[in-house]
Amino acid sequence: MLNDAVGFEKIFIATGYTDLRRGIDGLASTIKFQFDLDPFQKHVLFLFCGKRTDRIKGLVWEGDGFLLLYKRLNIGGFS
Repeated sequence: MLNDAVGFEKIFIATGYTDLRRGIDGLASTIKFQFDLDPFQKHVLFLFCGKRTDRIKGLVWEGDGFLLLYKRLNIGGFS
């Protein structure tokens, strides 16, 4: 799903470091209060990076619930 972003109308990338130990509720509250965006938008992907550049988390509202995505690269890192 993260290899191609087909199906998303918008993609927001949170710059800086986010504590990736946060779950769905913590990331949704970050979207709402820190970035003043609605986490309940359909077809919108929110991406969060931690201090380690080989990991990324994504949050998507699917209409009936959140989908939490987590990707860890074997080799290399996200820039």
